[in-house]
Amino acid sequence: MLDAVEIRVLGCLLEKQQTTPEYYPLTVNALVAACNQKSNREPVVELTEGDVRGALDRLRADVFVWPVEGARSERWEHNLDRSWELDPAGKALITVLLLRGPQTPGELRGRCGRMHPFGGMAEVEEALKRLAAGTEPLVAELNREPGQKERRWTHLAAGTPTERADRAAASPSPASEALAGRVAELEERVAELVEQLSRLVAKLGHEE
Repeated sequence: MLDAVEIRVLGCLLEKQQTTPEYYPLTVNALVAACNQKSNREPVVELTEGDVRGALDRLRADVFVWPVEGARSERWEHNLDRSWELDPAGKALITVLLLRGPQTPGELRGRCGRMHPFGGMAEVEEALKRLAAGTEPLVAELNREPGQKERRWTHLAAGTPTERADRAAASPSPASEALAGRVAELEERVAELVEQLSRLVAKLGHEE
């Protein structure tokens, strides 16, 4: 099961390979920018280079990514075509699911246009069923929630929905931990500034 940062990194590598192949494989800086992109991402995050490098190291240990040998600058590519046995249709679908979470077949078809133009909803459904088949399925259909007309599909890279809920309850995600660390650092700096200001005010009052 992958964590939120690893999923975002893989989703971005997949997306950029299909939509801007001239810039793929990606440098770490380009990958950070792709992860923090404000459009076509849910949720929007603010990952640091350290967050992304840590995810790359973990994914490399699982042979999901690796650095490109011989490149002038450090560049990374994914190995999911082989690891997950993805065809073009399945690759586009899993990319959008990794980047935007659970979606209906209609939403998936509309958002996959730049990567793989589906001829109709039947093609989308067939591709989703292929991804959901086998001993290690990559996607699953969710139960229809109250008020929803269509069922949504989700990726299983982070485990089943139940496993994700259990993990979220047990511990924060790496992205949340990184944000919490930065907030704590800012609070500490603010406290220091307040203390310095208090000493300055006291000193000025004493001089008067």
